[in-house]
Amino acid sequence: MLQTTRLQPGAGLDPFFNARAIAIIGASDDPTKIGGRPVHLLKKHGFAGAVFPINPKGGSIQSLPAYTSVLDVPQVPELAIIAVPAAMAPAALSDCADKGVQAAIVLSSGFIEAGEEGAALQRQLSQIARERRIRVLGPNCLGAVGIEERVIGSFSVALEEKLPAAGHVGIVSQSGNLGSFTLQSVVRRGMGISRFMATGNEADVDIADGIAALARDSQTRIILCCMETCRDGSKLLQALEAARAAGKVVVVLKIGSTEQGQAAAASHTGALTGSNAVIEAALTRAGALTVQSIEDMVELTAALSVVPQALLPRNRGVTLVAASGGFGVMMADAMVQAGLDLPELSDATRARIQEAVPVAGTRNPVDATAQMSSRPDILYKLLTALLEDASRSTLVLLLSLSLHNPRLSGVYQEALAQIRRDYPDRLIVLIGQGPADVTERIANAGIAIFPTIDAAARGLAGMVRLGQTLGQPPTVPAAAQNWEALDAQVFRNEFHAKAFLARAGVPVTQEQVVQSADAAVAAAELIGFPVVFKIVSPDIAHKTEVGGVELNIRSAAQARTAHAQLLARVAERAPQAQIDGVLVAPMVGGGVEMITGISHDAAFGPVVMVGMGGIYAEVLKDVAVQVAPVTQAEALQMIASLKLYPLLQGVRGQPAADVQAMAATVARLSELALAYAGEIAEIDLNPVLVQPAGEGVIAVDALMVAAQPQA
Repeated sequence: MLQTTRLQPGAGLDPFFNARAIAIIGASDDPTKIGGRPVHLLKKHGFAGAVFPINPKGGSIQSLPAYTSVLDVPQVPELAIIAVPAAMAPAALSDCADKGVQAAIVLSSGFIEAGEEGAALQRQLSQIARERRIRVLGPNCLGAVGIEERVIGSFSVALEEKLPAAGHVGIVSQSGNLGSFTLQSVVRRGMGISRFMATGNEADVDIADGIAALARDSQTRIILCCMETCRDGSKLLQALEAARAAGKVVVVLKIGSTEQGQAAAASHTGALTGSNAVIEAALTRAGALTVQSIEDMVELTAALSVVPQALLPRNRGVTLVAASGGFGVMMADAMVQAGLDLPELSDATRARIQEAVPVAGTRNPVDATAQMSSRPDILYKLLTALLEDASRSTLVLLLSLSLHNPRLSGVYQEALAQIRRDYPDRLIVLIGQGPADVTERIANAGIAIFPTIDAAARGLAGMVRLGQTLGQPPTVPAAAQNWEALDAQVFRNEFHAKAFLARAGVPVTQEQVVQSADAAVAAAELIGFPVVFKIVSPDIAHKTEVGGVELNIRSAAQARTAHAQLLARVAERAPQAQIDGVLVAPMVGGGVEMITGISHDAAFGPVVMVGMGGIYAEVLKDVAVQVAPVTQAEALQMIASLKLYPLLQGVRGQPAADVQAMAATVARLSELALAYAGEIAEIDLNPVLVQPAGEGVIAVDALMVAAQPQA
């Protein structure tokens, strides 16, 4: 049997960018057709290697000798471009494999996007690629381009007039048009391109392969990724780790949403861990930076292309300077909304500001008035004072349109050149627009320039996130341990679920299941009043929805009444439910209600979630998710990212909550998620009461959902 072992991400992709001989199967003499455009573009842009048009008619195509089959060409091309009808593509790819072609780009459409018949054809391509060890890009894709080598396996209109300048920005996109637009946007912003790849339907080569290939590419420093979905989470994370290890920055524009492998079962956790949130969390932890628009991607890339990674900020502090108080307020609003901080300047710094510009406002943002641009030495003295402030904040200077004024431009350029020489280890950000030669000169000095206040705020916030992420080591999985064999009973009801979780080290309430009012009273007296009664049923996931909870029971008489009322309500509202009994548990009070749990993501596998809990968890949707496992430190970061985190720090005289204990519980759950990945689909702990610092946490309610057998 032929070898079909899985390749490492990015293996075998070199021919897409640096092939020395290329065959175009389905080549056309018409340069406007898909089969004619690659031939035309290769000739137009000066590809130095051999080009072999393939067409059953033979003859001559665009002044090149044509061959009736790839099997007939005089040498083995490293790359083939296939532009034939979908039904003919598998045979064409098989011929390429017979010839010894290493890689093929299938530009043709009509595959999985066209229905079951097309899906069957795409499966044939995948099988040929796997069994014959030929890498296949596409089908239904815009192809690949190696700029410096002038290897053009694409029909993109972005290449119609001229080839982009060679540079250090690589682009990998699942969408051809989106990737092509990104390429054009990057070029218009004055940056050069190293590689371009659009993966299309991903019958073989996928987005992770593209990232991994660019991670190893010596010409690429920044990798831009336009992603619609993730089909293989572990492979994507492996590619991103390769990029981080190689010192490459990956910026991801994630659009659309992925389809969950399973419906969000019965738990709050399942409903709150959407794939988009999982992908973003996984990307961030792996060192990638996610953005919300092409504009943000391009502006951030422009900044990252001139700012060394060593200068990326690790803290959120910014010091803002403008010649106008109004602009300063606008800058402050945008920066704070982007999640950045404006630290107070020291008294010594404020005194130095007034020495430089006596009429300046000395708080952050600094209103330096028009006097700051009157002479280079004044501006230099002002900026020096701010750069030497104890806060070590990033300096952000608004220039507006001043660079268009020759006199003002001269002042700014002279002062900034001196600042850069004297403070090479500090990040400096400008906001403004000006002539291309001036902005290029400033950027080449390692100073980031954003065209607008909002772009600067979002870009700088992204640089902070990237700086913080790249400064963290990769996650080390928890050490393996012996876990107990899972009994199906744990999925039956809350009581059995909690018993299992308690043995696994998750703090839960001490409780009993009873079958009668007398037993309920006895259990309540043993546990100690006040107690809570809860219905126990394998058919009822959310007890409050059927009136299956009685709270704050304080006496034997009240217990008998509550027991009868609870059973009557449940019988009325859920008459078909099987009842296992009534759970008697202590009435636990105090603390902050949180939720935590695990679920399964179709691409990334087990994930863990934590958020603000209680009956309104799905309304608040204040949650953080991450691919399992997480360390306690990572769990603490997840908790700190919640919008309502200040509640856990103590407000209005309330004590601070035991977030360390909550983080330990989240980390423990994530280990469970990994250990029982094939058996447990979801665990839902809601609420978890987080007690004051040092007093721990306790899970009041628990639900476990079994994984469905795989087909």
